[in-house]
Formats: sequence, C-alpha cells, structure tokens
Amino acid sequence: MTNWQASQATSDQARAWARVRASLRESAGARLFDQWLKPMELIEGDEPDTVRLALPSAFMTNWVRSHYADRLHLEFKAALPGLRAVVVETRMPSRTAAVLTASTPVASAPRTLTPESPRPAPTLFEAPAPVATAPVPAAPAPVVTITTDRPPLDPRLTFDRFVVDGSNRVAFNAALALAEPGVPRFSPLFLHGGTGQGKTHLMHAVGHAFQANEPGAAVLCMSAERFMFEFVASMRARDTFAFKQRLRSADLLLIDDLQFIAGKDATQEEFFHTVNEIVGAGKRLVISADRSPQSLDGVEPRILSRLGAGLVADIKAPDLVLRRTILERKVRDLPAQTIPADVLDLLASRIHANIRELEGALNRVVAYAQLTGDTIDLEFATATLGDMLRHTQRRITIDEIQKLVSAHFELKPLDLVSARRSRAIARPRQIAMYLAKRLTTRSLPEIGRKFGGRDHSTVIHAVKKIEQLRDTDRDIDNAVRVLMRELEG
Repeated sequence: MTNWQASQATSDQARAWARVRASLRESAGARLFDQWLKPMELIEGDEPDTVRLALPSAFMTNWVRSHYADRLHLEFKAALPGLRAVVVETRMPSRTAAVLTASTPVASAPRTLTPESPRPAPTLFEAPAPVATAPVPAAPAPVVTITTDRPPLDPRLTFDRFVVDGSNRVAFNAALALAEPGVPRFSPLFLHGGTGQGKTHLMHAVGHAFQANEPGAAVLCMSAERFMFEFVASMRARDTFAFKQRLRSADLLLIDDLQFIAGKDATQEEFFHTVNEIVGAGKRLVISADRSPQSLDGVEPRILSRLGAGLVADIKAPDLVLRRTILERKVRDLPAQTIPADVLDLLASRIHANIRELEGALNRVVAYAQLTGDTIDLEFATATLGDMLRHTQRRITIDEIQKLVSAHFELKPLDLVSARRSRAIARPRQIAMYLAKRLTTRSLPEIGRKFGGRDHSTVIHAVKKIEQLRDTDRDIDNAVRVLMRELEG
C-alpha cells in the first residue's frame, strides 16, 4: 500500500468514527456515553480494513466488549463496507507521559486520531529524561477483536458464574436442560425480562455448555439487530442463499433482543422461516426479549405463536440479597482488589434497576480507583458514583420498617418497642432491627433508641442472629426477602 492509500484509509476511518461516535452519543444517552464510550479513541493502525479503538482501562474495554461489540461492528460496517475487523484494546498512559500544553515543545509525539480532529494530533508526549534511565516496560495491553465473522461466545458468561435465586431459577433450569446432549426436550426457549437481568448471560451459557456436550456442533449467536443488518445486506448483494444456509445449518441458534425487529416486515418474514427450519429440524433455538411473546407489539402473530409453542421463562428483577451476592461473585474475579463490605452494601441497596447497571457501578468504582490511585472506601465510592446514587436514592425510615414488620407478623407496632420478650415478638423485633441496619443509614445507638431505648449491643446481637437464621431457617429467610422487596418498592 502506498503512503497516499494509507493516508486515505486513515482519513476514511476518522470520518466514519465521527459518525459512529455521534450515533453512540444519541442512542446511549449522555450519562452512559460520558462514562463508558466517550473515553474511546480511534488510533492509527497498519491495516486499512481494521479499525482500532483504545480505552484507558481493562474494565472499560471489557464493558464495551460486552455491551457494544455488535453495535460497533454494525455502525462501522455501514460506513466502511470493506471493513474486516474492529479491534478494541486497552492502552494505559505511560508513567513518564505528561499532558501536552500550549507552551510545551514537542519533539516526537505518538499520533492519535480523534473524531474532533481527523488529522493525526499529538495528545501525549514522552518527557525527555535529563539523564539516561532504564525505560519502564509497558504492560501488555489486553486486546479484544470484533470480527465480521459470527461473534464468539463471551467466555465469562457461563452457568457456573450465573447467580441463581427464586427470581431466575426457572429460566436457569430451562437453559440447563436445553444444553443437554441428545434430543432436546423442547425448542425454542424464550427468555424474557427487563434490561440487564441476565438474559444474555443465560444465552451464552447455553452455547458454552452445548459446545462442551457436543464438540462438533455448530453454534451461532447474534442479536436481532445483527440478524436484520445481515439479512438486508444479503438482499442488497443478491446473495440471500448464503445467509439462509449459515443460519439454518446451526445446531444451536441464539437470537438476542427480538424486540428490535418489531415492525420490520421483510426481516420478520425471513425470521419466521428460519425459526420453522430450525425447530422443524429438531435443532435448538433460544430467543430473548424484554417482554413476553404476548406483549411484543409489532411482531407478527405467527412468529409469536411459534415461539410460544416452546418454553417461555421470565427473569424477574433481583432483590437486595441477590444483588449483594452478584457483587460478591464479581469481586472474586478482580485480582488483588479489595472492596469493603460497606461499599458492596451501598451498591446493592441503592442500585436496583438491573444487574448490568449494578455491575457497571462496581466497574466504575474499580476503574476510577485504578486510574487515580485512591483507596476504595465508602467516601470514595459515594463521590465516584455521584449522580447515579442520587438518582436511585429512596429513603427508608425505621418507622416504615416497624409498621411493615408488625403488619407482616400480625403484631401491633407498639409490640416491637415494648419490653416483652416472648419469641413471637422478639423474633420480629430482631428482624426489624436487622432491616434497619441494612436499609437505613442510622447508627446502631439510633436504631436501639427507636426500639424502646435498647442498647446498641442489642442491635448487634439481633443483626448477627438474623444473619445466622437466614442460613438455617427457610421461613425466616423468606420473610426477610419479602420485607426487603416491599420496602425497596
């Protein structure tokens, strides 16, 4: 390739990146874009058919890979038809790098492409050392490649990393059953639930388990948006046969976010025939959506009927206990990273929209700590999450807890603050104290005073007792779960 051709390819990629960046900003919203996508930079590469993007931390790289792999590929492919791959890599700033200022002379600066400035512009430089010193070796940057072939299954999304409780047990067991070898007991499996509740995790887990059970099987995973894009591209290229053959030859087909093809008549026509071919051949099909089949507006009734003929399983929003357990599982995956228990309690109690947002908050805290060198504690987490916590804050009072607990156990609110010690009253009182400690910001002495002037040591004993009973007494554990769910609204 000539220098002119290389320069032209770089310029094309810069223009494409400007359009992709604007599209991401509009679709993702200001908060999500600023937090995860804005730090992404287009960097110059040697391959004209490969787009290279860089992020400042491995956590950001992993998050973008999990949530925006398909979207980045589709957006760039639309702007650059000859694109082969999109590479997302982590590039940590050098320890000796200094921020470029207007008064700083530049001897040799690495070339960085940004959408605001299509031409290479120096952003960082290596400060010249006054004496010869040994260079600090850069850590190898983890690289994630998004190719135009079928996207690989995410190695992190397996059954053993999926946290199970009552909100998702049916969906989990159904996914396990579909991944078993031999003739499938049912197909398709339709998973539905709110955004970020674990549908995609279960789909990838089915793929991993099925490949392990049937090593020679063909597994194909794609979003409904990608299905639509590839189908339209095949029609424009007058080569729909290859598209159909690729999908219908799969032994396991995984289609995520079906709601995106609502109102797309031509895509739905092809999707219906694909479903018929897969299911009719006795193969496995897993579909996910944010609503049940009956609630999917804009999707043809014959498709909904076909999907409803299989097994439909919903995933409910996680309660406080499940959110806390998920965070503990995530922390175990962070090497040499200590997250205090009170920080995990803060995240679990204040961020309850969905699991994806919860994990994003944890990743944000860890990433900011790595970038700033600060120690993670409650003050740091509160300052880092800022608007996210204020947006989700809901004040729960001890009075509210006492009223709900007394109603649940058919007592009078005065019983919980009285001196009576019978088990029928003492146990609900301990549960109320436990909830007050978990769900409010009140100190132990303040909680004790609200329960008839009791000492803080009584509150400590109550909290420890309920924690022990939750592990051994199913009735107590169920009561606490129900009360937490009601209090959190």
